Amino acid sequence: MDNQNPSSQLILNKLDTSTAIISKRYKNFEKGESSFSYAETDQYFYFILDGKIKVSQINPETGKEQILYLLSTGDMFDVVKLLDEGSNDHIYEVLEACRVLEVPIKEVKQMMHQDASFQEFFFPYVAKQLRSMEDLAVDLSLFDVYQRTIRLFSRFVDRSSYDGKLRLINNLSHEELASMVGSVRKVVNRTLQRLKKEGIIELSRKHIQIKSIQRLLDKL
Repeated sequence: MDNQNPSSQLILNKLDTSTAIISKRYKNFEKGESSFSYAETDQYFYFILDGKIKVSQINPETGKEQILYLLSTGDMFDVVKLLDEGSNDHIYEVLEACRVLEVPIKEVKQMMHQDASFQEFFFPYVAKQLRSMEDLAVDLSLFDVYQRTIRLFSRFVDRSSYDGKLRLINNLSHEELASMVGSVRKVVNRTLQRLKKEGIIELSRKHIQIKSIQRLLDKL
């Protein structure tokens, strides 16, 4: 679920110059909204220009949630729907006020086949999303919650700045972190306290900072 995406301006430039795109519109959503219906994602493809959106699935019998993706500036969805025309039961929730560009799926498909400049960043993006799902499957199958949490942090820590800042997941609640690693809040709370005692992270209300990137990486 790592995120290293083209800028929103790059996306706009590609869409503005593409002859395949005829109709598009901008939409804004506030924090907390369940923003996209099944009918909308069946007909339209979305490019996130600003903000943050959570994509998850929920077991209706147990209420347990599994977060599949955190989408932010430069992300796009629903990629799978665009490729296979199947339906999904994803739930979308706006975590930070966002602005998206809505384009009919049929027009994005034209661009996907005809526009070489779009293909240059679209297909690597699809590969990155597939890799993200592969990583999630491996984590859930082979590692315990402590190890999953370390692996999650290692994917989102900004290693270039050396300040231990976590991208995207920094201000998630412990319950949301649990939904990312396939656990429950109580277990994740214990894991975070253990990482704090080990000198790997610093904790404050809805804020996590990596205190020692090297110690974190040594745990992998």
